[in-house]
Amino acid sequence: MNDRIQGQAATRAQPLRAEPRLAAPTAQMPPAAPRSPIPPIGGPAAAAPARAGGHIAGLEASGPGLLRATLKAGGVAAVILAVFYLPAEYGVDPTGIGGLLGLTEMGAIKQQLYAEGVAQDAAAASAVGAADPEVLARLGRIEAQVDAMAALFGLAAAARAAEAAPQAAPAAPVAEPVPVAEPEPAPVVAAAPVSEVAPQATAADPGAWRDEVTATLAPSEAIEIKLAMEEGETATFAWSANGGALNYTTHGDGGGEITYEDGRAVPEQTGELTAAFTGRHGWFWRNRTDAPVTLTLRTGGEYDAMLR
Repeated sequence: MNDRIQGQAATRAQPLRAEPRLAAPTAQMPPAAPRSPIPPIGGPAAAAPARAGGHIAGLEASGPGLLRATLKAGGVAAVILAVFYLPAEYGVDPTGIGGLLGLTEMGAIKQQLYAEGVAQDAAAASAVGAADPEVLARLGRIEAQVDAMAALFGLAAAARAAEAAPQAAPAAPVAEPVPVAEPEPAPVVAAAPVSEVAPQATAADPGAWRDEVTATLAPSEAIEIKLAMEEGETATFAWSANGGALNYTTHGDGGGEITYEDGRAVPEQTGELTAAFTGRHGWFWRNRTDAPVTLTLRTGGEYDAMLR
């Protein structure tokens, strides 16, 4: 009996253990499907991957590659400059292609217009300083008023100085002027008669002309007339704007290029033109006034033909 009581006591003394609970089986979820990558905003071309070997989108990203690209761009720019820009802007045609395309003539016209504009600005600047009679009269009146005011102020200052200064000693007597004998007039000697000089024949004589051309130029209109001449030949000419004024350039081309003379607002001109080389030599006129101008040109002397 004692053994039973001791066994029961030992059983009560053992600690209680919690039995593990088995979780209820749950259904397994299938794995999530992989997401497709989102394309970049710029499209497929913007997401082009870098290629192996230092290439980016077909460009070799290296020192020699950049140098070659720079040289290519410089060569293209040089071709554009020589073939198109210089002929069209300055009339300079180093390759000859500009003349075939008509760009050289356009550049020459631009340079002519630029030269005329510079001449007009210079003439306007000189006209500002020209002596205008009305302006001179006004300046004279202003100077007279200034002199009168200066004299008035000078008299007032002299009066104040005289009042402030002590009385000075009496002035010495002024010597009377000595009369001076007038010189006798010199005898008049009759001038010797001037012999008349017979007029010499000039290029303006009607019988000296070979060709005569008349043209009416509207405002801003231009005309060019040239003579076919051999080197060293001399042609006589006389042109007139018939009461108007024209801007002109005397030049030559064909066997070279030369500018003999430029003029602005010229009513007429007479002279000789000697060819510096074999080619075409003549004149370019432009009407820069606000009214039509009639041009008359007469030529004579040594030349083959007149070209228009």
